[in-house]
Amino acid sequence: MTQTHAAAANRELPSTWNPADVEAELYERWVAAEYFTADPNSDKPPFSIVIPPPNVTGSLHIGHAFEHTLMDILTRRRRMQGYEALWLPGMDHASIAVQALVEKQLREEGVDHRELGREKFLERVWQWKEKHGGAILSQMRRLGDSVDWSRQRFTMDDGLSRAVQTIFKNLYDDGLIYRAERLVNWSPEMRTAISDIEVEHKEVEGELVSMRYGDGENSIVVATTRVETMLGDTAIAVHPDDERYKHVVGTEVELPLTGRSIPIVPDEHVDPEFGTGAVKVTPAHDPNDFEIGKRHDLPMLTIMDEQGRIAHTGTRFDGMDRFEARVAVREALREQGRIVAEKRPYLHSVGHSSRSKEPIEPRLSLQWFVKVGPLAQAAGDAVRDGRVAVHPPEMAKRYFDWVDNLHDWAISRQLWWGHRIPIWYGPNGEVVCVGPDEEPPSGDGWHQDEDVLDTWFSSGLWPFSTMGWPEQTPELEKFYPTSVLVTGYDILFFWVVRMMMMGLYAMKDRDPAQAIPFQTIALHGMVRDAHGKKMSKSAGNTVDPLEWMDTYGTDALRFTLARGANPGTDSPISEEWVSASRSFGTKLFNATKFALMNGARLPESTLDRAALTDADRWILDRADALVSYVDEMMEDFQFAKATEALYHFTWDEFCDWYLELSKVQFDGTEQRAELTRQVLGQVLDTLLRLLHPTIPFLTETLWTALTGRESVVIADWPQASGAGVDTGAADRIAATQKLITEIRRFRSDQGLKPGQKVAARLSGVSELGLDEHVPAVRSLAKVTEPEDGFTSSASIEVGLAEGTVTVELDLSGAIDVEAERKRLAKDLAAAEKELSGADKKLGNESFLAKAPAEVVDKIKARRETAEADIARITARLEALPQS
Repeated sequence: MTQTHAAAANRELPSTWNPADVEAELYERWVAAEYFTADPNSDKPPFSIVIPPPNVTGSLHIGHAFEHTLMDILTRRRRMQGYEALWLPGMDHASIAVQALVEKQLREEGVDHRELGREKFLERVWQWKEKHGGAILSQMRRLGDSVDWSRQRFTMDDGLSRAVQTIFKNLYDDGLIYRAERLVNWSPEMRTAISDIEVEHKEVEGELVSMRYGDGENSIVVATTRVETMLGDTAIAVHPDDERYKHVVGTEVELPLTGRSIPIVPDEHVDPEFGTGAVKVTPAHDPNDFEIGKRHDLPMLTIMDEQGRIAHTGTRFDGMDRFEARVAVREALREQGRIVAEKRPYLHSVGHSSRSKEPIEPRLSLQWFVKVGPLAQAAGDAVRDGRVAVHPPEMAKRYFDWVDNLHDWAISRQLWWGHRIPIWYGPNGEVVCVGPDEEPPSGDGWHQDEDVLDTWFSSGLWPFSTMGWPEQTPELEKFYPTSVLVTGYDILFFWVVRMMMMGLYAMKDRDPAQAIPFQTIALHGMVRDAHGKKMSKSAGNTVDPLEWMDTYGTDALRFTLARGANPGTDSPISEEWVSASRSFGTKLFNATKFALMNGARLPESTLDRAALTDADRWILDRADALVSYVDEMMEDFQFAKATEALYHFTWDEFCDWYLELSKVQFDGTEQRAELTRQVLGQVLDTLLRLLHPTIPFLTETLWTALTGRESVVIADWPQASGAGVDTGAADRIAATQKLITEIRRFRSDQGLKPGQKVAARLSGVSELGLDEHVPAVRSLAKVTEPEDGFTSSASIEVGLAEGTVTVELDLSGAIDVEAERKRLAKDLAAAEKELSGADKKLGNESFLAKAPAEVVDKIKARRETAEADIARITARLEALPQS
């Protein structure tokens, strides 16, 4: 190595890799250079992704880090492949989360937001948003997201608000939006309807109470986990074929505590095998009961107000909280002798608000709905006819199961923060929907609907509203439909379906192939802990990706996440694996530093393969194969397989073998050394570009040092050379590797220290055409040329594909034979004692009859290990030179 080469390398790279020293600076340099800014007027083919908009209240959790890493890999790769790549960032206004947060702040100040009023409350929300909202955006920069910050959007900005009002007006005018009383998920704490995706079902310990309605022969027993709802019962239902109840079907029974009588109706929904085979029907407070109520035209009595208090029953329970009433009603029934049985605790699933954490209340209320029938049909057809691909394909069934059975979508929320519903009501019952360019009606008695739209309504427009729709912008023309949607299978049914419905509707005037919101839906699973368990605060197994990034660097976290990303399946992660990825980065850094210090550089022209060694041709062929494999896997969203291949090529083939072989070649002629520098440079260039989408910061540092060029972000994606595989070189390298490995193993068995050199004679090498590789074998296996008078004291035969090489070694003086013999004898005695103990237990019939199967299996495994140890140690003792 020349001094010039060493000095240049030392100027380019620090002595060690410390991610914290470079990550922030590199990222800001990329942004300032506008590498991530997409040009809609470019003639490059388009590639576009819209980010699933994180909540404005959010911070980067491990799920975000996982999903963003995958999106960034796709985007960076396409950018390098010559696409005009747009990854569009933004945030969701998160109606319920933000309203709850600001309400809490006001309460701490002693202010009721309802007394403050709508306008002043919204002023406070916007103040909060400007001061605290969007922390996740800076965290996305930490993660290295190559998003186009010049196109950042917010679901409440002027452009997106215009899109929301436009599509609401269009849907309303087309008869696809209507207002009706329906059963919805209700949050008593927030006093609003909430969407299905904001309901978390948890197993809770409650009670199952069986109670008797009526008296005498016509009395009937029903069971419930919510006793208080019996105040709103309007029927009892039984299966029409249930012989036990045929005599009472069509009759009425007295509803206790209320003074009302309710009918007994036949309904096939009832399972005659469950409980008593009779169920109470509370249509205004249970989804199944609501459907029974519609089928039998039953009254639908709402017995709770918006805060979850009993109301309108005319009983002494009015005014009680629902949980207080549950106890009071049960005890009142007990006093009347109507409690037949109680099961406590009774484990059952209860829906809870993901925001307020309270049990939700199914409640009949007046809401705005989207009629999803024709929209869902279009969303299903787009996947069925192949315009939209679901990946992995087996997930398509789950998509159809949902989209083909959609209920009308409740889109109104009883909140102040959000897109206010653009409906005005007049003094004489007039209802007017107002578009974005229309003046709302004014005058006495006119007022706007108080509700806001479900957050999912605006996020359902995200793929096109963010690009300027309803205006026909250059962005919309260039980048819609988006190329791929990367999202979790857990929201396939909610956000994805809504985007499909809204996109196909908004773009219905386009060619059908151009109306879809995305061409591919790439589904991933959830990140779980190292044991495959779901992460939760209660389980204490959540992780903070920011802490891991601080400790191990961003690249290490990204590499670990990508390495576990198999399509549609959950991905475990642990700090140990992130630490291992940091070690991988250090290995790559040191390998590149070694290459640069030895003058590695890019060849100025195509390398003359005839002038290269077997090792050179082998590593170039392996790099070609890696390019092809990574391309194949990336196109199929097989991130884990691509990353695993990159890991093993880097560590096993490049670092462990080619770098070591190159050291031997550097000790040869200057011509050989110069070609080795160029091969090193070419392979590193390919490898760093392949790794860049996954570990952008380290590869940027190393690649620019290697090439002297501007940035790997805008470098071309590697392509296989097409030179074809030199199978002869591959076979000879494989033989050389096996020979070195077997000599190393034999040395270790003989107790030689790793760096200790011994003389050895190699026989059969020439016959196998391996003469070129003898220097590498001697260097890497630490065996020297035998001198005159050489006498071997040990030998091994290494079987290779084309024949056998005999290695004779002179170990005399290399090891202390007597000390080694004593050590091995001690190990042998321990192994024999272990075997004897295991045999004794396994031969004891009494022990075997009583011991658990897993204990017996462990003893059997210990016995097998002891036998193997005895055989190994005995062989080593026999191979020792005789004293």
